[in-house]
Amino acid sequence: MPRYYKTLQTQRFDDYRYYHQSRINQVLHLISAVIFLACYALLFKDPAMAGLVGWLAMLTRQTGHFFFEPNGYDHVNDVTNDYKEAVKVGYNQTRKIVLLTVWGLVPVALFAFPTMFGLFDAPASRMEFVRHVGVLWLAVGIGGGLVRVAQLFATQGVATGLIWAFKVLTDPFHNIALYWTSPLALLRGELIDPTIKDAAHWGAAAEDDDAEEAAHLT
Repeated sequence: MPRYYKTLQTQRFDDYRYYHQSRINQVLHLISAVIFLACYALLFKDPAMAGLVGWLAMLTRQTGHFFFEPNGYDHVNDVTNDYKEAVKVGYNQTRKIVLLTVWGLVPVALFAFPTMFGLFDAPASRMEFVRHVGVLWLAVGIGGGLVRVAQLFATQGVATGLIWAFKVLTDPFHNIALYWTSPLALLRGELIDPTIKDAAHWGAAAEDDDAEEAAHLT
């Protein structure tokens, strides 16, 4: 269990220092986390509405990543953006673009095929159409997660895939705990989280310790 917990912490730490340097992005993740909790509450009561709410949360998160997070060379962590994209355990920007493209095509496909080949009854109202979109969006979200877990099973092992799935499901709680002070920092004019630099140095030292320990064991 300690090894699995350490892997979880590493995934969370890398996600934090590589992809959440912008205070605006952190605030959007805080808002998204609260919306995701509403999605969780709706999941078994009203799946269609959960799908709509869940993707509202997802778009809020991705707005922070695509428009506010620094993208070029990462001077804080001393790595290129290409390196971060290559080592990203979850959805990097390329995978996110594919997922968001599928998400965006769902209403178009449903408009062209209102019953989705017999999956639904023909919508009797605009709201019913919207609810059908919500159900399919929920399926896209769950399916996208399962596809990435399967990819991780095949490329990095079952443990990594399961730990990443647990991380994603608990991210709303973790984001609230991590970013609840970010709105105040942003109001002070802080656009980049200054604690990232210290965290990056701590992470580099921890990686060196792990490498030394592995070398010693071999």
